[in-house]
Amino acid sequence: MAKLIIFGTGDIAQIANYYFEIDSEHEVVAFTVDEKYMQGATFEGKPLVAFENLAKAYPPTEYKMFIALSYSNMNKLRAEKFAQAKNIGYQLVSYISSKCTYLSQFPCGDNCFIFENNTIQPFVKIGDNVTLWSGNHIGHHSVIEDHNFVSSHVVISGHCTIKSYCFLGVNSTLGHKVTCASETLLGAGAILTKDSVEKGVYVPAKSVLLEKRSDEFKL
Repeated sequence: MAKLIIFGTGDIAQIANYYFEIDSEHEVVAFTVDEKYMQGATFEGKPLVAFENLAKAYPPTEYKMFIALSYSNMNKLRAEKFAQAKNIGYQLVSYISSKCTYLSQFPCGDNCFIFENNTIQPFVKIGDNVTLWSGNHIGHHSVIEDHNFVSSHVVISGHCTIKSYCFLGVNSTLGHKVTCASETLLGAGAILTKDSVEKGVYVPAKSVLLEKRSDEFKL
């Protein structure tokens, strides 16, 4: 059982701690954040240590790390901490839910967070620092490059490519052989059938509020 330090004290760090505890071979022993964001000496009942002092208290020769941050700044904050931890010498572990259907013959990269009910088909390649929230379909021969965040119930069809620093919102869909250029932001429910442009933002049509009230309809 590997001893693990989690970077972060937000919701994702709390969730990561829970998943590692109930569904992994890793033991979470402490949390860390940058010193200026320290609030107290513990989190989730475990020691909270300033990142600046982490290597002395928990040396990388004895402990591994997981960066539990969100998609802030199009995943660039998580990527920054990923690089800093690597430079110090920490091995970054990935979490793959035991309830994920992982059929690809290629292992994912470092610091991936892959939740339950993801279906990852054969020949899929997943890079470093990728979050796949629950219930996504990742189609055959697709590639998800480093530092991406895929929220829930996203459909990525076969032979797609997700370049780095993208965010795919809930229920968004990519058609066959579509490429998301770097820093693409897909809003919830967006459908992409052609390649996106770099830093493009794609949102679906908004729902319309009708004049009738719900109690005027016979369902």
